Amino acid sequence: MNDYFNKDLFRQRLLETMKDNSDTTYSLAKYLHLSPSAISRYTTGDMAPKIPTVQAIADKYGIRPSWLMGIDGEGKYPEATEAAKRIPILGVIAAGVPILAQENIEGFEYVPENLDVDFCLRIKGDSMIGAYIFDGSLVFIRQQPDVEAGEIAAVLIDGQDATLKRVYKINGAVILRAENPNYPDQIYTKKEMRDVRILGKAIRYISEVR
Repeated sequence: MNDYFNKDLFRQRLLETMKDNSDTTYSLAKYLHLSPSAISRYTTGDMAPKIPTVQAIADKYGIRPSWLMGIDGEGKYPEATEAAKRIPILGVIAAGVPILAQENIEGFEYVPENLDVDFCLRIKGDSMIGAYIFDGSLVFIRQQPDVEAGEIAAVLIDGQDATLKRVYKINGAVILRAENPNYPDQIYTKKEMRDVRILGKAIRYISEVR
């Protein structure tokens, strides 16, 4: 381990950051593909993580890995520049709270300042593979209450389930269409419209190389 790594400060700062982001040892372990016992050992100071793990934790929370490691003089967040801005990554949507409330945020991503986006969604499942949006992809969303027919949008269903689908409107009904023939259309009639809300338009995405 690097001589500059301060294991005690790392322990304190990791606990502080997990608390600020409503994370548990289990949720962080799942994100990092580690065991909960490993996260527990980090938070008690019994074990220090390897540098790639520190970087992965820092990336999740949008903070400096050097700050996590306790290096003197390093601030918690990267310095803001005119070229970049920080936007939240939304996880499971908590019912009854504003979409960008802390309860819904699982991390942060940095994007160019001139990119007109407001938040990201981490995609789960294979319903949009026809649009090359795979499980685990990060999709950047611009907040807006409506989209043109056939555009891909983030849609909130029943106040808590956010999904990414192509949106069509026919005879007063909203049709959410997957980019995978294994998934049927989700159709909501005019009477059911109170259960469906467009959060924004998908602008771009990042996927792992496959």
